[in-house]
Amino acid sequence: VQLVESGGASVQPGGSLRLSCEGSGFSLDDYAIGWFRQAPGKEREGVACSGSKEGDIRYTAPVKGRFTISRDNAKKTGYLQMNDLKPEDTGVYYCADDFLYCGSSWYQGTGFTGWGQGTQVTVSS
Repeated sequence: VQLVESGGASVQPGGSLRLSCEGSGFSLDDYAIGWFRQAPGKEREGVACSGSKEGDIRYTAPVKGRFTISRDNAKKTGYLQMNDLKPEDTGVYYCADDFLYCGSSWYQGTGFTGWGQGTQVTVSS
């Protein structure tokens, strides 16, 4: 199982980015995709999760209403559309996979086994 993130960049506040998470070595149909981020000096935090079943989508409070998680199972790729970016969204963004569902503690990374290498997002004026 391998996950590779892409799409990170430097943007101004209010801007948008779309991150991609391309998987290989497994069928994405059977896995949840989680997005996490880590800011300098801070612990990793959950951002969004998309379970294998339609409608199983979760967001954490800081991004709800601004970020949208989606997936294309045929392409084995997950996406994170980020709108209205704020400086506090700055960090390294990681995607990870978990079998089938977004668990009750998904935002802590619990249950996620495969992790990508991360992609840097910087929001600054």
